Amino acid sequence: MLAITILATFFYISCTVLLITRLRKATQVQTQPGERLLGIGLLGMLFHAWLLYQGLWVENGLNVGFFTVFSLVGWLVSLLLIMVSLRQRVESLGIIVFPFSALSVLLQYFGADQNHIIELNSGLQSHILVSILAYSLLSIAAVQAMLLYVQETHLHNKQPGGFIRSLPALDTMENLLFRMIALGFIVLSISLISGAYYLENMFAQHLVHKTILSVIAWFIFAILLLGRWQFGWRGRTAIRWTISGFILLMLAYFGSKFVFELILQR
Repeated sequence: MLAITILATFFYISCTVLLITRLRKATQVQTQPGERLLGIGLLGMLFHAWLLYQGLWVENGLNVGFFTVFSLVGWLVSLLLIMVSLRQRVESLGIIVFPFSALSVLLQYFGADQNHIIELNSGLQSHILVSILAYSLLSIAAVQAMLLYVQETHLHNKQPGGFIRSLPALDTMENLLFRMIALGFIVLSISLISGAYYLENMFAQHLVHKTILSVIAWFIFAILLLGRWQFGWRGRTAIRWTISGFILLMLAYFGSKFVFELILQR
């Protein structure tokens, strides 16, 4: 397993370094996505997938430990980035996404989550996986929002350097952002509905923080999408709402797990 961990990390970091190198050398608008670079990232994903297969579904049940779930999010975020990059020239997001995935691989290997294996029925397993998918989709949206902020700032200051030239037009970036938010919002809605159906009590002591924060985040993204539809919200307003919703989801999905599993050792 150590060899697979090293290979996954190596390909993720290699792809990041090559993306940074390409951006530094960019002197003109790039019209084609970096298929070769994404291929290197895909190799990292394949080794990462093998680690997840070994660590997530184990003989005694589903491993939902902090580091394993964190690793799954890292893998899904990379997968979503590569899928989107096949249509839109946003592979530069990999500068943030691939190091995050590499870190998640290392944490899964060295974190040792074996004390957090639980037996769940297929409904609850589906709920957990859908919840993680929702978080991953909205994570990509948050990264996109941060990149959009950088792009908007550079263009406002009339400094469209190589990094900015590697990105699609500002309108295209905004449209892509709201598509990702809309998709993430739909999946988050399914997650909340499935949780209400399969969980006996969503407001039990160990779930109440996660439930409340997730519901607040759902309202934030709902208001953002409504504002876009009715009032044409964009730019800094969209970025602030996106980041706010993401932070709440991050606290909901990982805040309580971090406290209970790593600090309180429960």
